[in-house]
Amino acid sequence: MDEAFTQIDFGPIKPFLENDDVTDISYSNNGQVWLKTLSQGVYRVENTGINNQLMEKIAFQCANSMGKSFNMANPFLDAESAELRMNFVHDSIAKNGIAVLIRKTPAKIRLQKDKIIAEDYIRLNIHDFLLKCVEGHCNIIVSGETGSGKTEFIKYLAAHTKENEKIITIEDTLELHLDKIFPHRDIVAMKTNNIASYSDVLVTCMRQNPRWILLSEVRSAEAVMAVRNSISSGHNILSTIHADKAESIPSRMYSLLETNQDVDQFLTTIHRYVQLGVHIKGYYSQKYKRFHREVSEVVEFYVTEDNKAEYKILYKKTPDGHETYANPSKYLIGYLESQGVIMPQDILVKEEFREVKSDNISNDNNDFIVDNSTYRNVNNEVGTTNSGNVVQSNKQVLNNIPNYNNQSNIVYSQNIPNIYGGQNIPRPVNINNINNS
Repeated sequence: MDEAFTQIDFGPIKPFLENDDVTDISYSNNGQVWLKTLSQGVYRVENTGINNQLMEKIAFQCANSMGKSFNMANPFLDAESAELRMNFVHDSIAKNGIAVLIRKTPAKIRLQKDKIIAEDYIRLNIHDFLLKCVEGHCNIIVSGETGSGKTEFIKYLAAHTKENEKIITIEDTLELHLDKIFPHRDIVAMKTNNIASYSDVLVTCMRQNPRWILLSEVRSAEAVMAVRNSISSGHNILSTIHADKAESIPSRMYSLLETNQDVDQFLTTIHRYVQLGVHIKGYYSQKYKRFHREVSEVVEFYVTEDNKAEYKILYKKTPDGHETYANPSKYLIGYLESQGVIMPQDILVKEEFREVKSDNISNDNNDFIVDNSTYRNVNNEVGTTNSGNVVQSNKQVLNNIPNYNNQSNIVYSQNIPNIYGGQNIPRPVNINNINNS
């Protein structure tokens, strides 16, 4: 099929296909062409040569290459080549003219460390922390909206797995291309279809004895069960899911199930075996004057000694630019040690803060109360407060953080870890005025 696709005449669309900055080409509404790019996001282009006739011609060529029909009786067509995914909707369904989406899936790692650090895609300490977790065989699921770059980040993480560790990718549409990116490695690329379901492929996958299983996207009940069965059988996974924040990943997975599984049992399983959730956000940045993608949240999932499913937000960046950090729990530290990876427990936050409870202080805004009559800033300089009890308000940093798991050991700090420098001392708040803060 790939050889046949090389014969397709894309005409004036070809320059967009050859431009590495372009990721998606959308055609609709009798001649509107919209591009999605890495640098500028989504914008419209004018080209009179790109019209209904051209798109119908491309659709018919794709259909002929695959031995399929594209007409009123068969109004939907999906075509896939080595580095392109195309979807066509016939004008008998799309009443304002044929609708087309072309998505590029290049066999390359687009993300490079120096570039993503320089462009504020990810903080250096979060980057190094995540790669350490990959080294320690953590199961990681990346969330985000469509087009946020989830798959690219999974490919980047997979590129840092050990060379002697076997990888099997399971996809319904080929996007990862790890077998082509790393032809020297032991990688098997499996594709589901109408004959081989996720369940069928997973059974065979287990017999292949992989160290890592990569599912490009969890978007069906079958895919959810594939993830659950993979992790509970001792295999490691990297995958993506559509979710609005990392902490919602387990509940989002449950919502995709079509059976009435016990919700607590399911969530406990996910929290026990999926160590980390990472959220990727894509938006037009006023600061950078371009489309910007960034890691905006890293969450740890775990199950306590009394079998409670909990999560801990290790990193969060809010829309106004505030960043908060917390150190990983003893559960993640212990897991990594069992995998031969030693990670200091204060890897993300060097300051020592201790959360305390007080019956005398109203805490309706989920502010975290810390007892630190002395503390150190990021330059390790000792500071003092006027009172033994100070309140570091998270009102400016994180609003209405879901606290369904009654986290007792998490502390959010407005301090930036000392690799960034600065004089960021926690903001003391008069505890007598906490209700008005």
